[in-house]
Amino acid sequence: MAQVLEFKLPDLGEGLTEAEIVRWLVAVGDVVAVDQPVVEVETAKAMVEVPCPYAGVVTARFGAEGEELPVGAPLLTVAVGEPAGAADSGTGSAADAGRDSEAAEAEGSGNVLVGYGTGAAPARRRRVRPASAVGVPSGPARPGAGADPVDQEGPVPVISPLVRRLARENGLDLRELTGSGPDGLILRADVEYALRAARTPRMPEARRAAPVAAGAAGTAVAAVAEPGVSAVAAPGERVPLRGVRGAVADKLSRSRREIPDATCWVDADATELMNARAAMNASGGPKISVLALLARICTAALARYPELNSTVDTEAREVVLLSAVHLGFAAQTERGLVVPVVRDAQARDAESLSAEFGRLTEVAREGRLAPADLTGGTFTLNNYGVFGVDGSTPIINHPEAAMLGVGRIVAKPWVHQGELAVRQVVQLSLTFDHRVCDGGTAGGFLRYVADCVEQPAVLLRTL
Repeated sequence: MAQVLEFKLPDLGEGLTEAEIVRWLVAVGDVVAVDQPVVEVETAKAMVEVPCPYAGVVTARFGAEGEELPVGAPLLTVAVGEPAGAADSGTGSAADAGRDSEAAEAEGSGNVLVGYGTGAAPARRRRVRPASAVGVPSGPARPGAGADPVDQEGPVPVISPLVRRLARENGLDLRELTGSGPDGLILRADVEYALRAARTPRMPEARRAAPVAAGAAGTAVAAVAEPGVSAVAAPGERVPLRGVRGAVADKLSRSRREIPDATCWVDADATELMNARAAMNASGGPKISVLALLARICTAALARYPELNSTVDTEAREVVLLSAVHLGFAAQTERGLVVPVVRDAQARDAESLSAEFGRLTEVAREGRLAPADLTGGTFTLNNYGVFGVDGSTPIINHPEAAMLGVGRIVAKPWVHQGELAVRQVVQLSLTFDHRVCDGGTAGGFLRYVADCVEQPAVLLRTL
């Protein structure tokens, strides 16, 4: 007789108490293996795949795509053991699945996230006959738990499950779209444009949303909608602040409430920095990004001005100086603004920093950042130059003490060696917590960064 086990939404860590179902990876009647991902959920920190700790046949799913569930709520039920007639199902017996489940539980597999379980390679999805045909109860599935109205799981050039979901909710067939991303990749902007075009058939093609090209620092590529239109939402529609957007809203609000911030800025001649980067990349080997060079300059500056790599213990009324620099960098993705963290940035050279920025940016674009990738930062580097702007007054990423903002690097008239010349100029801005230091320290930090940008040889003193 098959035993039906209930799998609940596990504790996702980092104080998270709920998650939104983005996409079901299995259906009722599917055979699952131990630690096989069964559902993709979005938390306030990241998109993660949740693995099932049992092996058997899925008998019920709870929660529709787009629904938010609290930790501990039922996700699905799995029939384990030996159902009648399983021997001729052609997909392996549920008795074997039950033995796999028992073995997995003996090894400690349970309600855990991918990467924290048994480590066995997850089996791919397998279809079997309906659950009732193999002698297990079918179980009630909630509305929305069945097949998608538009089957878009075929060879469609889409990476983001959020793009698929947006198209699915609006009945849009992705196969009819031409992506504006690399190699024809369909971006959220393409879906939003198609939906707007359907509502306003005469919209000129010239107004089609296009991705913003990566700037000099080479961080995230942000897909932007038509000017004046930030989302598909109709006028007057209420858009809930939840998931990443809600977490960002809460964090920025807390930063403004608790941190008495101040901002200083300076224009710098980045011509020599750009020349140095060109020379590095011409010598062969992995390419070095400008963001990596700026990060290396930041770590050197923080070694001189450690007050800016700190946090404030409000209860003890103490400033806690931090030894390691865990460098966050702001990246705009289809899910909103995220800040991946490069661990121990002070111990990395420009090549290592460039590689890590590239890896985390790619993972961020795919929506696959783990909660650990988004927490523990001690200082943030914000390259808003990718949006084509010169300056900004960044909001500190609480509980950090400072953030360096970098505008676009653009040709401007500049007095160089006593004569007017066209140089590559960038505006640098530093927002800092006035509790940890005064303007002299903040100004000293920013001036050192600017000096290194203008004369990269200055950095040799700290190498």
